[in-house]
Amino acid sequence: MDAEQTDGAPARIAAAIGEPARARMLYCLMDNRARTSTELAVVAEVSPSTASVHLNRLKAEGLVKLQVQGKHRYYSLEGPAVARVLEGLSVLAGGPRHKFVPHTPDRLRAARTCYDHIAGTLGVSLHDRLVAMRWLSGAYDLTPAGIKAFEALGIDVAETRMLHRRFAFGCLDWSERRSHLGGALGAALLDLALRKKWVTQELDSRALNVTSLGRRELRARFGLDG
Repeated sequence: MDAEQTDGAPARIAAAIGEPARARMLYCLMDNRARTSTELAVVAEVSPSTASVHLNRLKAEGLVKLQVQGKHRYYSLEGPAVARVLEGLSVLAGGPRHKFVPHTPDRLRAARTCYDHIAGTLGVSLHDRLVAMRWLSGAYDLTPAGIKAFEALGIDVAETRMLHRRFAFGCLDWSERRSHLGGALGAALLDLALRKKWVTQELDSRALNVTSLGRRELRARFGLDG
């Protein structure tokens, strides 16, 4: 019985994600913005009543969470672990890697959010530069030089470590098929980039736009061009 229950949980979660309307809802929430059931019904191309049924299923499987504010009910992903699963499924759905040719729209491929960290070409490039500059070790921890550099950027490394999530890891990017920086450190880097106006986020989109200031700062601080 225990084995059946253990095997059954992943099957239920996979089935919940696998329904097309529910999948569209989940991927819509990958930009880490909360949305109402009415908005998600439009995204899923279903009626509001059907959307409520789908959202109840996703909530029951721990894939989305509900926040009530006054008369409004907002849904968002349960957390970064769900986002990692969705990103991984996108990679898997790309098929065999005989010769990878990306089909992601240019603006999303260039820079976008993956839940709460930077993805796309920009995210992968930042990841690679952090490793090349020896700020980030192969075990995904900051080196002494990395700690000093991130503190200089205005990121409280000690506080970031205390968050109840993985500090840093390589998140496989679905458009680049290489890793970008995930975890609390990746989230702190995106938050910094938004606060300092290095990037701006499009409304109702995962796309990030690098500003003129951002291009200068990314070149000066990380040696990134473009």
